[in-house]
Amino acid sequence: MIWDRVNFGEIAEFKNGLNFNKDQYGPGVKYISVADFQEYFSAKTEKLAELKEDFINPSYFLQEGDILFVRSNGNKELVGRNLFIENSEEPLTFSGFCIRARFTQENILPKFFAYLFKSKFFRNTLSANAGGTNINNLNQSILSNLNIPNPPLPTQRRIASILSAYDDLIENNLKRIRLLEAKAFLNYKLIVKSEKLEEYTIEELADVVMGQSPTSNTYTDEIEGLPFHQGVTNFSNYFVEHKIYCKAPIKIAYENDILFSVRAPVGRINFTNEKICIGRGLCALRSKKGVQNYFFHQLKEFFFAEDVIGNGAIFNAVTKVELMKVTLKTPSEKIQSEFEKEAQVIYNLILNLTQQNTKLREARDILLPRLMSGEVMV
Repeated sequence: MIWDRVNFGEIAEFKNGLNFNKDQYGPGVKYISVADFQEYFSAKTEKLAELKEDFINPSYFLQEGDILFVRSNGNKELVGRNLFIENSEEPLTFSGFCIRARFTQENILPKFFAYLFKSKFFRNTLSANAGGTNINNLNQSILSNLNIPNPPLPTQRRIASILSAYDDLIENNLKRIRLLEAKAFLNYKLIVKSEKLEEYTIEELADVVMGQSPTSNTYTDEIEGLPFHQGVTNFSNYFVEHKIYCKAPIKIAYENDILFSVRAPVGRINFTNEKICIGRGLCALRSKKGVQNYFFHQLKEFFFAEDVIGNGAIFNAVTKVELMKVTLKTPSEKIQSEFEKEAQVIYNLILNLTQQNTKLREARDILLPRLMSGEVMV
């Protein structure tokens, strides 16, 4: 099916985000920065940082149906990443490394175009505009001149409805994961409050493997190599997913190792569910007593409590020597083992839900370009 096409600038207007300094941080208005995009379809507002409201011009507030794009970033792969703004109960704004698109025409369903910009079409179009390479910076002119499909409104609604069904299931699973995480952390906090604790260093508690960046000739395809993770640029919240592969020998993390980011933001943490190669942005930790789940919560509590996550308040980067000297409050081995058994049930459920979401995303991403090209009739 051949759809009408239109330049993006004919149906939308664009605005670069706010620039601000440290004095303007504070309670007021939540803002979206590049770090908040991740692989999300729509904005997650629960843990956003805030800016003082008195210096924000109302023209910088976001509204339902806006689409944000990453304008500039040191990682070229992130340039052009986009985020859909759904109905929010609180005011939102956005940082200067982002561009906002706001639709100006009727007979437009913004959510359809949000899905369009998640497709390979958008990335391929950006690459074509950059001469066949990754684009370094996105600007309003590039967006305005993008020639994009503009199917009839009923078709837009149908495509968005089909794809939303996948995202609704994914979001429901994410909510269940958050509840399970909260339950495990509550159980951990009850132990911390009720038991006698002693302090041990990470060196005493765990074996630590620091990541190492591979040489270019060790990158390979999926058949020959292991999944490779450099650090926070491809570091999901729980149980990593991968896109890059690497041949040994470099540093290896094994199934159920704890992954820990050692470069800003220091302290991002999760488990891996398979054998992987790790780059310089990560280290892998394994409890010497076999209590991975308890050790995971020790690490998480310390680095959240010390406000390291997100802004590097203590470390912009952490060496193995520095990490090994960190002391963690620890109960008896008996208490840790009891926690471990109950927590493992919870984390098995989390893993199952995470794997479901991986399959849902894969199915959605296979269907998305076929719908957008008209290959699959709607």
